[in-house]
Amino acid sequence: MSAPIARPRRRSGFYALPTLVAGLILQPGSVAAATGPIRSAAAEREIARCIQSASAGKPWLEKTLWGLRDQEAGWIGAEVLNANGTHDLGPLQVNSSWVPKFAALTGRPALTVRYWLINDPCFNVQAARWLFLAALQTTGDYWKAVGVYHSPTGWRQHRYVGSVATKLRERYGRAIFD
Repeated sequence: MSAPIARPRRRSGFYALPTLVAGLILQPGSVAAATGPIRSAAAEREIARCIQSASAGKPWLEKTLWGLRDQEAGWIGAEVLNANGTHDLGPLQVNSSWVPKFAALTGRPALTVRYWLINDPCFNVQAARWLFLAALQTTGDYWKAVGVYHSPTGWRQHRYVGSVATKLRERYGRAIFD
């Protein structure tokens, strides 16, 4: 079981990174043991629990995290190689390029952070939450933040936003955007 998630403090209009990331630090024994892809019903329930917890009672954030999860289609134990040599890790496919940032913010070794992103669904979901909220704070635009979650490249962002919107409609119906 992961440590309680710290509610982010706002400082000068931006979520304080150390406070937000402090919620990512886990207690010993909280990482799921993974020897390969974990796609069981129990694993899916755990990912759902992590998404619910990470949303902190905000329905729009929970729906967003589900939209990202449905689009990314990752799983506990996922480590998917990209053409550029990076890897997409865990249920929400957090890119390995973020490992050094999360290692610095948590004060944990990069190899530990990478392992957690791959094998601990709550750490992975909290990292995805942080990435999305940081993009939202930076861009000030919900859909732009969804695109930035995926890529810094404009055309990739545009394509990704369309895919996430489709996933949200599939999960929640057309009224999701009303």
